Amino acid sequence: MKYRAILCGHEAVDYHSIGTMGGNGVRILHSKKQMLAFFLPGFLLGILYVNFIVKQYIAEPGIFSTYFLRQYAAVEIIAGEYMLYLVRVRLFPALLLAGMAFTKLRKFGAAAFLLWTGFSSGMLLTMAVVGMGVKGIILCVVGILPQFLCYIPACIVVLWYCWMYPRNRWNKQKTVFVALMVLMGLVMEAYVNPIWMKAFLGIV
Repeated sequence: MKYRAILCGHEAVDYHSIGTMGGNGVRILHSKKQMLAFFLPGFLLGILYVNFIVKQYIAEPGIFSTYFLRQYAAVEIIAGEYMLYLVRVRLFPALLLAGMAFTKLRKFGAAAFLLWTGFSSGMLLTMAVVGMGVKGIILCVVGILPQFLCYIPACIVVLWYCWMYPRNRWNKQKTVFVALMVLMGLVMEAYVNPIWMKAFLGIV
């Protein structure tokens, strides 16, 4: 297709470039909607799962019970040992997603990850509301900060690569960014989050 440019004084309007950018914008918006189409149903399923399947068990002592929260506030957390625990818990799903990202199952892996993340989020928030009301939602927010400010960007980079491949290619910059964000998230979760949690529980 030939370029068509209209000169208006000192400005040139390249309609081919504008059309290309517009097409890319539509594809990006469509891809975002597709990704949300997996996360949001998972979130809804998590809510329904708690309300219709496990609601009878919520009354039993759990992470949102007064007893558990008092125990957490009183226990001394050894950051080094907690860090080793987090490495095992956090790195397994991260490495699983990263491994699938470089196979033909990359898009399936991204969809499964979004669905499971949505389900877990919906289930956790519903249990928090049922157990503690509005305080439960605040507790969930405190519980994921500040580490999720690092985990979320790292996940987005990998998920976006999975979803947009081959238009989106992996490179060294992405590797360094994801590794750095995950490492910073682990450090924050081990050394900073327990302080925030205990401070919050001290005023609840």
